[in-house]
Amino acid sequence: MTTQSQGRWVRPAGSTAGDGWQTRIEPDGADWHHTGLLVADLAAGESRELDTDDREYLVVPLSGGCTVSVDALEWTLQGRADVFAGATDIVYAPPGSRVRMTADKPARIAVPFAVVPAGRAVPEPHRIDADDVPVEMRGTGVASREVRNFGTPATLQAASIIACEVLTPAGNWSSWPPHKHDEHLPGVESELEEIYYYELAAVDGAPQSAAAIGYQRVYGTDDRPFDVLAEIRTGDVVLIPHGWHGPSTAPPGYDLYYLNVMAGPGPERAWLITDDPAHGWVRSRWEHETVDPRLPFGGTR
Repeated sequence: MTTQSQGRWVRPAGSTAGDGWQTRIEPDGADWHHTGLLVADLAAGESRELDTDDREYLVVPLSGGCTVSVDALEWTLQGRADVFAGATDIVYAPPGSRVRMTADKPARIAVPFAVVPAGRAVPEPHRIDADDVPVEMRGTGVASREVRNFGTPATLQAASIIACEVLTPAGNWSSWPPHKHDEHLPGVESELEEIYYYELAAVDGAPQSAAAIGYQRVYGTDDRPFDVLAEIRTGDVVLIPHGWHGPSTAPPGYDLYYLNVMAGPGPERAWLITDDPAHGWVRSRWEHETVDPRLPFGGTR
């Protein structure tokens, strides 16, 4: 791997902390332009506030719940015990609004966002209930994973942001086969940069000394080289400006969660991908295998 790619695009937990956020990923005006992520651990009664300006935000409880106000509107998000317990309710906040989040008990809150180009139509603030989040079982066998599509175009009204949660049981491979979405090819591929935010958990029965880890691979094309092979832990972030990404692997003994945040400059809000032609053939095997019986996490919805 190249030290430059690894150091630039892999952000260990705590390395981006600032202004009351444990994770703060912002567009930098250089080679990261469209997406960002804020994550905060809040004590009971503690709040965070922000002005959305030219961005749209989602409020996504990772653990615990919170009360969310967007200007004069207010919702209570029940949240969940942790990311493996099931889907969560969320709130969407459009550009030009004021957002306040207050934890009713200790909570970890993720706030992904996307920059909205001038002139693009945006919806009103709204809430999506956990029971309305489509839960998809993607892949089969050791490529089985659960996808919670709370922020995809079919579920969420938004201008630019696309977001989802992916959960991979211990020993399985996710983001497989490797794929990319870094070119605007109408009807084939969309241009989207992407954030991966990770949480991991040792399986039941693991000793207290267990230190949950996973692995993430990202590699470039001939004309745009890129090289990341990272060991990941809870709170780590990998940024993907372009290139093939996958696999995300959950070693035996450790379940893997990641929050994906995507947006790009294209006129269409769509997730269209191209498989790496060296590995895309593995999809043909899925029809002959069954989905991992450990899915979905948190029980049947």
